[in-house]
Amino acid sequence: MGEVGRAPSPDAARGRRTQAERTAATRERILEAVVESIGEVGFGRTTANEIARRAGVTWGAVQHHFGAKEGILQAVLEDSFDRFARLLEDIPAEGSLEERVALFVDRAWVHFSSPHYRSTLEILLHLSPATKGEGSDWQGSMGEALNRIWKRLFADAALSPRRVATLERYAVSLLSGLSSMEMLDGVSHSRAAELALLKQTLLHELRSATPRD
Repeated sequence: MGEVGRAPSPDAARGRRTQAERTAATRERILEAVVESIGEVGFGRTTANEIARRAGVTWGAVQHHFGAKEGILQAVLEDSFDRFARLLEDIPAEGSLEERVALFVDRAWVHFSSPHYRSTLEILLHLSPATKGEGSDWQGSMGEALNRIWKRLFADAALSPRRVATLERYAVSLLSGLSSMEMLDGVSHSRAAELALLKQTLLHELRSATPRD
């Protein structure tokens, strides 16, 4: 009687992951470890050893992917922004102005109320101004992407560039402030009233927009 063959392993069945896939998975685990650690024990206790322990790798492996701790924190900032941009880029530009404004605010709040953004906020509060900009223009990239998304969604509104920048800063500041309040309270609250007011403000500005400033 012939030997019964072994069932193929999951990796063999779907093909083993490439080196690039393994590298990406490791980087993702490290970034998630930072976000998880800051959320659970705070920025000050998110040490090199804590990050490595949570990611299930050695600190040497972390350094291989990101360099010093500042490199990991910069990567978390960039990853957080990428998540924000992806949420907004999926909004269709074909709906009514009211629908587009509502989706913009709701999707943005999904990001600003997330653990990823709250970790971003803690990082920004603790890093020095020099370190925040070191080796990365993520702030500039964030502003450019937000402006590009805004123009796609609200191309039918005749706003001057200065007014667009003002409304973008206003929306981001309000959402960031609400997220900060959640962190300080330590409890999540319904922010439906505040979000509704933001939607009304943006809708009013966009509907009444005429070239000015």
